[in-house]
Amino acid sequence: MTPPPVTPLCIADPDTFWPWRRWPEFSRWQSLHDTTIIVPVAGMADWGLGHALDAEETVLMSVLREATQSASPTPQVLVTPPLRFVLGPAAGTAFTVTPPVAHNFLAEVTASIVASGFRRLVFYNSSPWNEELTAAAARDLRIAHGVQIYRISLSGLGLDFHPTRSPDRQRVQTLLTGLTGRAPEAPPATATPTSTPGWGDQSLTITPLTTPPLDVTAAAAVAPGILTEAATLLQSLLDEIATRPFLPHDGKILPAQPA
Repeated sequence: MTPPPVTPLCIADPDTFWPWRRWPEFSRWQSLHDTTIIVPVAGMADWGLGHALDAEETVLMSVLREATQSASPTPQVLVTPPLRFVLGPAAGTAFTVTPPVAHNFLAEVTASIVASGFRRLVFYNSSPWNEELTAAAARDLRIAHGVQIYRISLSGLGLDFHPTRSPDRQRVQTLLTGLTGRAPEAPPATATPTSTPGWGDQSLTITPLTTPPLDVTAAAAVAPGILTEAATLLQSLLDEIATRPFLPHDGKILPAQPA
């Protein structure tokens, strides 16, 4: 399938990207319950890696495209455009919204997917800030719509952006260098950590990564292996999701029965 001659909405596999399908295709869709809808969730932030604010989306969508274009069979999936208006700390991020707005955003998108007849979806998330959001929304929307929702985060694929818990920061930086063909910007000589509000009473300090990065040539040699490793793991998770039995009673939660 050749994508239409328009500006791409994002990094995407033409065969699985929902917006590049024509409406008549959906009216004839034969496998609504066998199709997994993937909803990417990507924040925009400066994670101290020397790359652009859309680093999360670049990694998130590149791994997904690699997984769906793999030579191995992939379950039937459709991918929505990434949701970019999500949670994030006040400093170093862009286009963030409040928790109620972010939750409602996920709810609106899910309601549209359910209205189209699909019953299984995945919140596929890059942002450490949105892991708890997607968990809460998945529970709420499963109850509200009887839809089967799973969650996959980049942190579980060995590509965690979190600045303190992550052992993957240099891997993420190297992958970004390889994907973009751009060397990361060096942190200023007098760079000070960015202190940002965390959740609850916690605070987070985002310290620029100071380990010397690989240059573009070296990163280009290493990045494909990092990408393939993450994509293979993602594909295995999608395979597992596709084999899970459907929710009983068409997803309805029945009243408790007397013992």
